[in-house]
Amino acid sequence: MARPRRDAAGAYPDGGIASPARALTSAVETVSVAQLRRYLVDHQGYATRFRRSRTVGVAAAIRRLGCVQLDSISAVERAHRLTLTSRIGAYPESAISRLLAAGRIFEYWAHEACLVPIEDYPLFKRRMEHLRETHWWGRKHDHDPKVKAAVPGPLREHRPVPTRLFDGGGGGGMWNWKPEKRILEDLFAAGEVAVAGRNGFQRLYALPEQVIPREYLDTPAPSEEEFVRSYALRAVQGRGALTESGIAEHCRLPGGAKGMRPAVDALVEEGLVRRVGVKDGGPPVVVPVGAELDGRAAGGVLLSPFDNLLWDRAFVERVFGFRHVIEVYKRAPERVYGYYVLPFLFGDRLVGRADLKADRAEGMLRVPAFHLEPKVRRSAALDTALERALARLAKAIGLERVER
Repeated sequence: MARPRRDAAGAYPDGGIASPARALTSAVETVSVAQLRRYLVDHQGYATRFRRSRTVGVAAAIRRLGCVQLDSISAVERAHRLTLTSRIGAYPESAISRLLAAGRIFEYWAHEACLVPIEDYPLFKRRMEHLRETHWWGRKHDHDPKVKAAVPGPLREHRPVPTRLFDGGGGGGMWNWKPEKRILEDLFAAGEVAVAGRNGFQRLYALPEQVIPREYLDTPAPSEEEFVRSYALRAVQGRGALTESGIAEHCRLPGGAKGMRPAVDALVEEGLVRRVGVKDGGPPVVVPVGAELDGRAAGGVLLSPFDNLLWDRAFVERVFGFRHVIEVYKRAPERVYGYYVLPFLFGDRLVGRADLKADRAEGMLRVPAFHLEPKVRRSAALDTALERALARLAKAIGLERVER
């Protein structure tokens, strides 16, 4: 039986029979870990052959995933480009800025700082209310009212305004920003300014009415209950399957599994998701109601360390037997695998870790090391898939060759 096709927004159709189970222990349908793993990989839509996409394909991929994480590290390529190229192949570097400027996507605090489909802008108005007085990192807003009132002026006059216009001379990162720049960040968190594009990786700020379509600006914020329920549904649709604790982690919502249970119960009642038991005896997963829990995975793909599939590290270890670590924030002597390491997905298994470095001056993707996972046997098929994945990645990010 073929898995149902998603609609243009990346959601499964609402048809199908929802499990009547509501309690954590009452899921009657069960799948093996192997079935779940194949389904999860298949659901992500990774590309195992080189391809090219246009700006419309970028927007569609962000809509299907629900959100794509941003990160400033560019040892290989920015995180969002690695996440997207692994699915849609090479695409114009200007695509993200064009989509932001045209109001077809927006940037905001979702899982972390993320690119989000514009259709979800009204949903995130609830989080903007949450962050009106306290920043994403927990810092309280405490600003001189006169300075705060002066910040929007350049946005009205110049549109868009680069971050450097507000840069201070401090050397301590964001905590030494001049007051105007800190206020700008807090206004962004509160939804009072928006990102209109990027120059390199530097944000270009504008007022929301300058970039966000009026229909989304005028839509009122949802209730807290509707925000949690709708955001949970987006998470399940984008990831394919999550535990209740995984939904909370994806959405950065408090309360863990217990806190998410009422929202999942409501989604089950509405016939939008169902709970499915897993034969390993761990917590059940929540999936779109029409999902067919199996899939086919072939070829090899190198994943961004910030790829959506890897966000819930405990779940990744449970389903893939792979302990995902990010070592860029460690000192060199403390690293086991390398500075910027991309997990290698071969079929439906995470079988290795590639320490990579983009040498732009030489047009080369360098591979300082590749670490095969314990109990994984090297084979001609694996080696071929890795070589092809490295070559495909290099081509997608504009490099001419690979050096191992």
